[in-house]
Amino acid sequence: MENLTEKEFKEKIFNYDEKDQWEFLGDKPYIIEFGADWCAPCKIVTPILEELSEEYKDKINIKTVDVDKEHNLSAALGIRNIPAILFVPINKEPEMTVGALPKKSFIEAIEELFEIKETALNTK
Repeated sequence: MENLTEKEFKEKIFNYDEKDQWEFLGDKPYIIEFGADWCAPCKIVTPILEELSEEYKDKINIKTVDVDKEHNLSAALGIRNIPAILFVPINKEPEMTVGALPKKSFIEAIEELFEIKETALNTK
């Protein structure tokens, strides 16, 4: 799972310096985990997201943001607690949740928010 920088966020997802209203720039939904190396709940979420990243690799972008390195991005999005998970659908407003979610909750969110009903692994 790749790290996401503030610059990449502005180029690929939403440039909050240029727009006041949400305008998604991507072509695939995103799940973005805001966390840190020292965060115990983040260490629970990261392997789940790595699995999902492989299972949904052609359908969803899954990235992580190190809040210790990306202060401006975290502040701009109002991240106060970690892990914070930002779900970014293509044609809807993004949704944020905080805390370590089980894999089942991520799959439910993918199905509901992103309207993706099956993983790449299930289609084989």
